[in-house]
Amino acid sequence: MQQLTGFLYPRTATGRATLIPDPQWQYSGDLLTVEYRTDPAKVRALLPEPLDLAPEDPGAVALIWADWQSCSASREELLDPIRSQYKEAFVVVRCSFRGVTYSRCVYIWVDKDFAIGRGIHQGYPKKIGSMHQTRPHRFGQAAPQIEAGGVFGATLAAGDRRLAEAVLTLREESETNGFVNSHPMAHHRWVHSIDGPGDAYAELISSGAASFEAGPAWSGDVDVRLFDSPTEELADLTVDEVIGGYYRQVGVVWNGGATLARRQPDGTWS
Repeated sequence: MQQLTGFLYPRTATGRATLIPDPQWQYSGDLLTVEYRTDPAKVRALLPEPLDLAPEDPGAVALIWADWQSCSASREELLDPIRSQYKEAFVVVRCSFRGVTYSRCVYIWVDKDFAIGRGIHQGYPKKIGSMHQTRPHRFGQAAPQIEAGGVFGATLAAGDRRLAEAVLTLREESETNGFVNSHPMAHHRWVHSIDGPGDAYAELISSGAASFEAGPAWSGDVDVRLFDSPTEELADLTVDEVIGGYYRQVGVVWNGGATLARRQPDGTWS
């Protein structure tokens, strides 16, 4: 019998057609982060079993835009840029499992199919969207500088409807680029039953950066707006209080995670 290979579908004899290559996956990108507070009950409504609210600042939310260049360990994608460049916007809250605080992505939009493929493996709930953010550049007048007074805009749309927009004016260097997205991620991976309701498989996993490096973080004044859509629920996480805005260039390597718990046939998690 023919042995098929490939990290994800489609699997073939050579594995060349697979949507994504084997990890490790490497990322370089610019992150624009907006942190704000919403009603903790709205965060709680997005946390499935066996997760609880974070014990501190449970209503804190991070809305993050990222302009990425990514590749596998071979780096071959960098010479075929359509395979390496993509943009995303994602929404992160914090949660608790067995006394440990985690970050969790509850919504995320990307503009390339390979990014969705990676999300299937990592537990990120990725959908197709349209994201744009102002790019910095050291020269000329058509780009801001990453320095005091630099002004950056970001927009998010999906299904032909704008979902969010933000304008960030940098003020000063910061020790961090926020706190909501600073923990290991706790995500679910689900496979729905083929023969009826419910899941055939469900697990809670944890993952984070295998390595991380970054330039200076900058904080600033930010204005953010969310918009209603008939097919999205981002606007339900209302902006009750802005915490701050941040900008940072980062480099990340992702190379796997760990299973925290699996749902058993009786519905318990262990």
